[in-house]
Amino acid sequence: MTDRRPTLYLSRLLPEPVMVIVRERFRLVQEPLDILPAPSALREGLCQADAAIVTLGDCIDAETIHAATRLKILANYAVGYNNIDLASARQRGLIVTNTPDVLTDATADLTWALLLATARRVVEGDSLVRSGRWTGWSPTQLLGAEVSGKTLGIIGMGRIGQAVAQRAVGFRMPVRYHSRQPIAPSSLPCEWEYRSLQELLSEADIVTIHVPLTPATHHLIGTRELAWMRPTAFLINTARGPIIDEGALVDALKTGVIAGAGLDVYEQEPAIHSALAQLKQTVLLPHLGSATLHARTQMGLVCVDNIQAVLGGRPAPNKIP
Repeated sequence: MTDRRPTLYLSRLLPEPVMVIVRERFRLVQEPLDILPAPSALREGLCQADAAIVTLGDCIDAETIHAATRLKILANYAVGYNNIDLASARQRGLIVTNTPDVLTDATADLTWALLLATARRVVEGDSLVRSGRWTGWSPTQLLGAEVSGKTLGIIGMGRIGQAVAQRAVGFRMPVRYHSRQPIAPSSLPCEWEYRSLQELLSEADIVTIHVPLTPATHHLIGTRELAWMRPTAFLINTARGPIIDEGALVDALKTGVIAGAGLDVYEQEPAIHSALAQLKQTVLLPHLGSATLHARTQMGLVCVDNIQAVLGGRPAPNKIP
């Protein structure tokens, strides 16, 4: 009997609950691996598929888009989509979708984990205990910064930014936010106030980034912006690495322009600036923002829903305009 299931290309292995569904509903170009495909393998797979699920590490350029003439939909397994040439996709009529909403809480939770770990020197403390060098409690040992009652600055007040702000209530933190457009004050708690970028950076004790990576936000935080921050302030990034000029950040940390940084993403990911790992005032994570089983499974299911809608002749629920 002929297999009439649509052909799907998966660029990476997804959580098992998602894999069970895609193996049942689609004919896979090949079994995916848990490593980033080479550009040639990525292009070859896309050219053989009716639909594809790709990840933020996959660079889908104009040449690849125009070569994959059979492909009807690219379901990006992420909220951000800076890895895809959208202009070329629109020109070719290729539908591109993303996975909003389902990773909001996971990313907001990790932002707070990174924030607290950086301010309270959690990783340094863990390393000290594991090394066997800890000699007992000391009044001056690994003194960190308190978080409760401090001013939280949020750059980007979308779903994730607002989820981070909501978690600040328990820490009695006033929130200052910056976004392209101020949100109507009547729709926000009175503790959340809009500021220009310079005002936010100069007022906040902790600054956390939640904007998408676009040409306008590339190196949004550089030498000038870091100089606006307080020397006691911390910078947290769980959005996209190139939003921060990594070299400028290293210089600011080395010279005491700011107190510390917690990073989940990097400018040349997976490579990082060689000096970052040598700085004790940094906490560095391997892009774990959405890394919960629930969130990553839901992201996969959203991709499947979008694919089935498009292949069934219906509008994609999460089409990127």
